[in-house]
Amino acid sequence: MTIIDKTILFVKQQLQDAEGGHDWFHIERVYKNAVLIAQEEVCDVTVVKLGALLHDIADSKFHDGDEEIGPITARKFLESENVSEEITEHVIQIIKNISFKGGNFQKQFTSKELEIVQDADRLDALGAIGIARAFNYGGFKNRALYNPNIAPKLNMSKEEYKTSDSPSLNHFYEKLLLLKDKMNTETGKKIAQERHRFMEIFLSQFYAEWEGEK
Repeated sequence: MTIIDKTILFVKQQLQDAEGGHDWFHIERVYKNAVLIAQEEVCDVTVVKLGALLHDIADSKFHDGDEEIGPITARKFLESENVSEEITEHVIQIIKNISFKGGNFQKQFTSKELEIVQDADRLDALGAIGIARAFNYGGFKNRALYNPNIAPKLNMSKEEYKTSDSPSLNHFYEKLLLLKDKMNTETGKKIAQERHRFMEIFLSQFYAEWEGEK
């Protein structure tokens, strides 16, 4: 069994009770996106695959904001499988630097592999699945669908973003619609354009229905 096969089994076990937008199927989609993008880039495919599989192994928003639990969990697993320190450290840096965090987070590490996994993760926050995930998480947190009296907060700090409890629709303006212009790779940018347009169509229909126009 390869290290990728072992990692898949580990992640499936770890996320078996995860919220629907951050479960194994999210990881699987990000993994597929990452492999697709990697085909067009010069990169270490093993690092890309491991980074994609482990990027949400313990998302801080489900662990009281603890941003260290994910990297620690991933490191323990990789070390238990005797993965080299070079690859392990690279994957840990991907986990630490992949998140949006309000859009103002300055990455402390850069690599082509991080760019690929970050694009792959962001693609899963766009389009039809991105819409479904936004409302699924909003329901999980018991948030309103939409409240026209609560405006989206743009340019939030990392802490403001982490503690925000605004309606689900606000998340489109606070994150999802911003992702198109934050993609790293040409493949990611192309796919993001299509998914972004789909969300714009959805929002137009949503507001029309909200106002009783359709």
